[in-house]
Amino acid sequence: MSEKIRANSILPGRREDIELHTADGLKLVGELALPVDRDPVATLVCLHPLPTHGGMMDSHVFRKAAWRLPALAGLAVLRFNTRGTSSVRGTSEGEFDTAVGERFDVAAAIEYAEFGSLPDVWLVGWSFGTDLTLKYGCDPSVTGAILLSPPLRFITEDDLAVWAASGKPVIALIPEHDDYLRPEEARRRFAALPQAEVVGVDGGKHLWVGDSERVLDEIVSRVAPGVTLPLPTTWDGPMEYGDGSAYADRTVASFADVPVSGPPRRQEG
Repeated sequence: MSEKIRANSILPGRREDIELHTADGLKLVGELALPVDRDPVATLVCLHPLPTHGGMMDSHVFRKAAWRLPALAGLAVLRFNTRGTSSVRGTSEGEFDTAVGERFDVAAAIEYAEFGSLPDVWLVGWSFGTDLTLKYGCDPSVTGAILLSPPLRFITEDDLAVWAASGKPVIALIPEHDDYLRPEEARRRFAALPQAEVVGVDGGKHLWVGDSERVLDEIVSRVAPGVTLPLPTTWDGPMEYGDGSAYADRTVASFADVPVSGPPRRQEG
């Protein structure tokens, strides 16, 4: 009998704790999730939101990607805590470095995927993670980038020029009610990147609360176009459940001072 896939549903997958080692000598904690009975068709390397505002490898979109996409889409999902960031998995060494020292963190994650022979590597950045993606992610072993709520805080024209010259696909999902960069302004800012696809999401907000299913569908449509969409919302098979409170309480507290404009969104199951 099929069960509804809820926010804390964990579908079958091979999940292992991993460690990344940076060129400046730090150890970062993370997790790699793989399909149970097949090789992955593509790989997501997840770069989380700003850790000083609660961002971590367990931020809800990335947690749901790791818990669902190996089973639903045949994807490998690599997520980790950047330097100085803590989550249930643990704390990465070092200290937050305002998108400077984090260049070594991005390189370590890409290197792990490359030397682990993970296929078709896509960087998926969210908020601060999009800045890291655009500044440091245009590596020969990377297929492309997906940007969730990019604020473009730390991004220069030179950063965009590197991606433009590469021709690698860049997809930016821009919430209609984002607090930092909305669709019209995003299209103007990304005009310097000819291959950029800017997708405005009606009703969306920076944190994607209530919209994670839409985000996962958009990601899968780019990295695994052979997968039927929308992704299933029920599962006929073994399913475990995670303790969502371990993540939700911290996230809500960390973002308590961040304004969220626009109409209320539906509550996700």
